[in-house]
Amino acid sequence: MLVSWRYRPRPGSVVQSLDPRAWMIFFACFLVATVMTWDLRLLLPLLAIALFFILTSRLTWRDTRRAWLFIAGFVVFFSVLTLLTGRGGMEHYTVEHVITTVRLPFRLFGWTPTLVVSSERLLFSLSMLVRVFGLASMTVLIPYCINPALYGVTFRGLGLPDKFAYAMDLTMRFIPTFGRDFQLTMDAQRARGYELEKLEGGLLAQVRKLAPLLVPVTIHAIMGSEDIIDAMDLRAFGVQPRTWLIQLIYRRRDRILIALGVMLMVAYVAFSLIGFGRLWVPQALQAFPVLGG
Repeated sequence: MLVSWRYRPRPGSVVQSLDPRAWMIFFACFLVATVMTWDLRLLLPLLAIALFFILTSRLTWRDTRRAWLFIAGFVVFFSVLTLLTGRGGMEHYTVEHVITTVRLPFRLFGWTPTLVVSSERLLFSLSMLVRVFGLASMTVLIPYCINPALYGVTFRGLGLPDKFAYAMDLTMRFIPTFGRDFQLTMDAQRARGYELEKLEGGLLAQVRKLAPLLVPVTIHAIMGSEDIIDAMDLRAFGVQPRTWLIQLIYRRRDRILIALGVMLMVAYVAFSLIGFGRLWVPQALQAFPVLGG
């Protein structure tokens, strides 16, 4: 049986009070606006918008703890890695104003590892952190604040074909279903004496020892997908346009949200076209020796 994310009605939640179609349209506009700029001054208002919806969504730390820990670890790791290596930012700047240079006290094959911290790397890493965190925060709201029963009718209401809308519905439910099956299989194997904590050996040996977990979960996923296909074929899915039991109706707040999203996207696209979306480095951080050219 398909399961869903930890959705539950939350009275007073701003996101849940909106039509899911309006929220998806606004999210798409927010996504376009975010990817169009690297200017920290333009990214901070987008982050403020994301934080507003997060704080008014009535989500609890208990429900979303794992998601936030994953997001925090992912964003911080890649931001620090970008700061230390400078990877990814070379297409946004050609010169670097060096703040400090750190030479590590050891050598590798005759080479001394050197970490260069420049104002460009620092601002690029900070912009990346704000950018990715804002996008991830808005994405978290989708599985936790949109009723799983509305996935299909939402995507159909956005003009997508029935097959694509239903495919998106199944995709949104696949990840939590797969996680549920994995947890049940792991509990069953532990009850039979399988000790996951004592896996030893190299990478290939550990993967081979995970077979009692991976094989049953994979087979169960394939069998479940075949059951869904058979059930859809028996109901003649795809022969004619399907009808939906639930009907969504736009309200005034939904139209306002869509209008705000479109204006936000158009404004940031315009900023990008006139050159305001590039990486911004304050003048105070440019008073350092220049590296490169």
